[in-house]
Amino acid sequence: MLDWIVAPLIVRPFPRATSQEHHISAMTIRTRKFFGTFALLILVVVWSLLGMTIAQTPWLANSGLLQSIFYVVAGLGWVLPAMPIISWMSRPDV
Repeated sequence: MLDWIVAPLIVRPFPRATSQEHHISAMTIRTRKFFGTFALLILVVVWSLLGMTIAQTPWLANSGLLQSIFYVVAGLGWVLPAMPIISWMSRPDV
C-alpha cells in the first residue's frame, strides 16, 4: 500500500560491467593506422630536416669522425620515437 513511498528509498546497487562486456574503443585500428601514418611521415620529415641542419654546423662539418658518428646516430635515431607510434597503431581493438 505504501510502495510508492518506500520504493524510491530502496538503495539499489549500480549495475557493474561484467567480464563478458567489452569496452567500445573510440578509435578503431584502421583509424589509428591512418593517423599513425601521418605522424610517422611528419616525424621522418622533421627528423631529416633537423639532421640536415645539424650536419651543416661548422664543428661537425670539419671532423670526419664526428660526421660518421652523427650520421649513424641520426640515421638510426628516428626509430626510437617511431616505436611508440607503431605500437599504438598496431594495438588491437578491444
